[in-house]
Amino acid sequence: MPQNDSGGEKTEQASPKKRQDERKKGNIFMSKDVTTVVSLVASFFILSLFVGGFTARIGESYRGQLLRVREVPTLDSTMVMEIYREILSIIATTLLPAAIIIALVTVISVMVQTKFLWATELLKFKFEKLNPIQGFKRMVSLRSLVELAKSIIKISVLTYILYFNIMGVLEDLPGMIDWDVQMAASYTGDKILVLVVAVGIAFAAVASLDYLYQRYEYEKKLRMSKQEVKDEYKQMEGNPEIKGARRQKAREYAMGRMMQAVEEADVVVKNPTHYAVALKYKLDKDAAPILVAKGQDNIALRIVETAEQHGIDTVENKALARGLYQEAEIDQVIPGEFFGPVAELLAWLYSTKQL
Repeated sequence: MPQNDSGGEKTEQASPKKRQDERKKGNIFMSKDVTTVVSLVASFFILSLFVGGFTARIGESYRGQLLRVREVPTLDSTMVMEIYREILSIIATTLLPAAIIIALVTVISVMVQTKFLWATELLKFKFEKLNPIQGFKRMVSLRSLVELAKSIIKISVLTYILYFNIMGVLEDLPGMIDWDVQMAASYTGDKILVLVVAVGIAFAAVASLDYLYQRYEYEKKLRMSKQEVKDEYKQMEGNPEIKGARRQKAREYAMGRMMQAVEEADVVVKNPTHYAVALKYKLDKDAAPILVAKGQDNIALRIVETAEQHGIDTVENKALARGLYQEAEIDQVIPGEFFGPVAELLAWLYSTKQL
């Protein structure tokens, strides 16, 4: 038995208009986990490019400050502030650019997911956000449970990876006593790289699943009922009465233009009241006669009246008037089969005018 749609069950895919309206409101789907993974990986590799210069300059500053401290009897507040400013300068010129690049990468990752959307609607204050009932519903919703499950998975994966890597380091720890600083630093860097890659891969897998889930939830939320689809169609098409009024205005405008064209015609052919066509032919401009107006019954009478009011010749030719009305288009050259009869008609008119 088919279900009754009166309940408003949302079974239809969202229309392009619905998607556009929701996008204007800032209602889009985005995976925060994707942004987190991109930021994590970008931060590691960007910092790895800048940390070398940072450590070198910090080491150079440290050695320079040691020499300065030896040359002064007491360490006063002025020297402490100079050391502080120098360290800030090193951070600003080495790590600050890295932080700016990481922030830009994070912003770009968000903008790519949102297709560079800037929605001011989200910045508006809404009283319903303060509703405790709605807040409780959000807390116990399916989305909150999914977010909790994701957090548990990420914590579990991170704990396992850290445990696995720390146990590997503990196995190598006794032998590290005989290593020099360079070997220890290289070993530490390799372990950190392995750790970041492992965490990045694990979190990327979680982020991929989260992206698919967020898209599914978004599409489900945008679904429309059959009644909503019908209402939207009516809204886009417009009220039938308004559409009828628009068509009437369009017809009146076209009729006015056509009657103005009759005033410039050379001859009107009628049948005698059922059909009327107006022809224009300028020997120096037109390759062939052009039909500038045509009508039937009342419109035909208006064409004839307009022609008579402006001194345009009217000729009765039933077959020619009917044929041109049916075959010729307004503002177009008449079909070739009418060249002969129309040419004879125009030649006769020109001869009678000369007489």
